[in-house]
Amino acid sequence: MTFDIPLQFLGGISAREFLRDYWQKKPLLIRQAVPGFESPISPDELAGLSLEEEVESRLIIEHGNHPWELRRGPFDEETYRNLPERDWTLLVQAVDQFVPEVAELLENFRFLPSWRIDDVMISYAAPGGGVGPHYDNYDVFLLQGYGKRRWRIGQMCNSDSPLLKHADLRILAEFQNGEDWVLEPGDMLYLPPRLAHFGTAVDECMTYSVGFRAPSAAEVLTHFTDFLAQFLPDEERYDDPGISPCEDPHQIQRDALERLKDLIQEHMGDERLLLTWFGQFMTEPRYPELVAGAEMQEQDFLTNLQEGGVLIRNPSARLAWSEVGQDLLLFASGQSRQLPGRLRELLKLICSADALHADNLASWVADEDGRQLLWQLLVQGSLEFADD
Repeated sequence: MTFDIPLQFLGGISAREFLRDYWQKKPLLIRQAVPGFESPISPDELAGLSLEEEVESRLIIEHGNHPWELRRGPFDEETYRNLPERDWTLLVQAVDQFVPEVAELLENFRFLPSWRIDDVMISYAAPGGGVGPHYDNYDVFLLQGYGKRRWRIGQMCNSDSPLLKHADLRILAEFQNGEDWVLEPGDMLYLPPRLAHFGTAVDECMTYSVGFRAPSAAEVLTHFTDFLAQFLPDEERYDDPGISPCEDPHQIQRDALERLKDLIQEHMGDERLLLTWFGQFMTEPRYPELVAGAEMQEQDFLTNLQEGGVLIRNPSARLAWSEVGQDLLLFASGQSRQLPGRLRELLKLICSADALHADNLASWVADEDGRQLLWQLLVQGSLEFADD
């Protein structure tokens, strides 16, 4: 991709300009980001997904059994027959993992790291429906897929922003009206983190929400230290050789704190372990149970490939790679594998190609490390044969 070419998808500015002037800074309204957009999934089909056990879905009813009632799926058909005529919203997570045509929309975002993209959530709203004024701690693109939705933009927020008393939803108690737009199919709105927004369906409508993974500092520290601890022997502890006699045995001296900092920094500063943890954490699938490997011997895998079998990425899998000195690390659905540097182009192919087959894998199947990698990714579940 040439990052300096004006893009219709970004309202006529380039990817470089968007990242410089808008990303995590200010909102951007893009009229007809996808000209003539027609939703690849209908409201009935979206509701059908919410009936499935493996699909994460929610209903928010503004005037339900209590204000802003939240119900969690899976639902049944009776649920929809008993809903009011207006002021409710259905939200279905990770629709890109279940509808290939929805996943294709993500190709428009390849100027951003793919491992940062979380999922495509689709919301259906009856007239007047919404989820209340709120803010997200991550970037989001809101593509209007069907009908019209009014978006009001408010103030920048943080953890001190007052919220309504609600057990499940983080609805702002105060909303400062700013810019106000009505989006039609194909229009898109980009919102940076922590910017208050309030969407309301003008009529029956659907909105595609592309969200991004942004782990909090608390998550990073908690998960990384848990990961790190498994590599540390029990005998490695705080120690203080050469300590001087203490005048007050109850005082924690500054030199004790310095020794403690050294102990922590020695391990927290290990860039290789940090990279390994980060890659695994950022590629953890939303639905691990859907990344189920195939029970197949290596020879059967090769035979299938030679007979025309096509490998594709499991829609629920996440892949990324990085460099470690002369070697490479491949991250696949929460796992990592160190590989020789000569497999760089294979890793790029695995992460980006729509299909892997005997033609584009010929040289890699002949390489023992490459062949083993492809087979192991199949067994692990990040890759699968298209006809499975």
